[in-house]
Amino acid sequence: MLQSQDLKMREGYFNKLKAFVDTQSVKVITGIRRCGKSSLLKLMVRHLAERGVPQQQMIEMNFESLEFSQMDVMSLYRHVKSLVVPGKRMYLFFDEIQRIAQWQDAVNSFRVDFDSDIYITGSNAYLLSSEFSTYLSGRYVEIKMLPLSFLEFLDFHDFSVQNHLSPSGKLTYRIRDGKGESYEAREALDAYLRFGGMPALAEVGLVQENVLTLLEGIFSTVVLRDILQREKRRDQRQITDPFLLRKICLFLADNIGNNTSMSSIGTMLVKEKDLDEGPHKKSPAANTVKAYVGALVESYVFYEIKRFDIKGREYLKTLGKYYIVDPGLRNYLLGFNGFDTGHMLENIVYLELLRRGYDVAVGKVENLEIDFVATKGDETLYIQVTQSMADEKTRERELKPLKLLRNGYPKMIIAGEALLSDSLDGFPVVGLTEWLLGK
Repeated sequence: MLQSQDLKMREGYFNKLKAFVDTQSVKVITGIRRCGKSSLLKLMVRHLAERGVPQQQMIEMNFESLEFSQMDVMSLYRHVKSLVVPGKRMYLFFDEIQRIAQWQDAVNSFRVDFDSDIYITGSNAYLLSSEFSTYLSGRYVEIKMLPLSFLEFLDFHDFSVQNHLSPSGKLTYRIRDGKGESYEAREALDAYLRFGGMPALAEVGLVQENVLTLLEGIFSTVVLRDILQREKRRDQRQITDPFLLRKICLFLADNIGNNTSMSSIGTMLVKEKDLDEGPHKKSPAANTVKAYVGALVESYVFYEIKRFDIKGREYLKTLGKYYIVDPGLRNYLLGFNGFDTGHMLENIVYLELLRRGYDVAVGKVENLEIDFVATKGDETLYIQVTQSMADEKTRERELKPLKLLRNGYPKMIIAGEALLSDSLDGFPVVGLTEWLLGK
């Protein structure tokens, strides 16, 4: 296991967490398994130790360990109570706490009974169920964690970014590895698109066989074990078939960025004889498909994005889209035989917008679509994503919906292949690599 001194710093998440140290808010770190939540807790423990907090005032419990596998909520409470130093502030770290039934009762009691600063992680959105939210209404802060960004990917794999002006005066980037070898920035991006951003890849290297083995383990843990076992613990009987769960996962992975409905998934399953038709020859029970998709979203394998009617100023209830949490996981599921480049680029942009703190929706303007409407506070940004703007028909398709928007909010195009020009018809165009590197 990595020691805290060996951990790579992810400053964005760490700074968010550090901002709430010694506040009454329970710090809740959520995200897919193996995305770095446990490491973030260890970094906070190291930070507190460097600030002079004695080890006996920090209690760390990882509920993945057999040491705590037989605990229930009362034994958890008694264990922590036995370790509390009288008259001192305690720092409590609970990793994957959702494994303890009624864990929220214990956390609420710790908050009330002791002078404590509490940090918890969980790999499922059910962690923040209405039950927990009711207990701690207004008294918790959620830090949503994702796999590595492109910049973090470069850092974790010991690449450095160097920029310089080209002879034409444009800012360009070169990537150097730890041995001093130099690469085009696009080559590094191709590796990121291929292998993804799971932090553990830094331990096995960017070798396809090693990557596949690691991703298979993550997927098996998240899907085949966690989801099925969790539903059993919750006494839910809708999600019992690992084959069907994988089938739906494959469908969503193959259709990232496409308008998707429960009925379209159900129709596919009936056609391939994975589900029986429902009453009156309709698509299979919508509740069954919805439950399986919901479990994948709750486990942060997929993210659902709603459609927003820009002129009507309302969210639409139909035909949302799904994006996968990591490009490497998608390639593991579907194979490395070439990329669905356009939608994969959309996926990368969507995740990066989330990392940068935006709420994101698909925009509808008249009968056309804008890939992303990104909002943060009073800021709104309209974004089109495409592989290339070289083709005239593509340019017309991407620009037309932007031209229909008469408001003053910024609008831009992110292209997989950057153009010589920085704008088209007055709309800024930036290459994906440059945008991910911070331009």
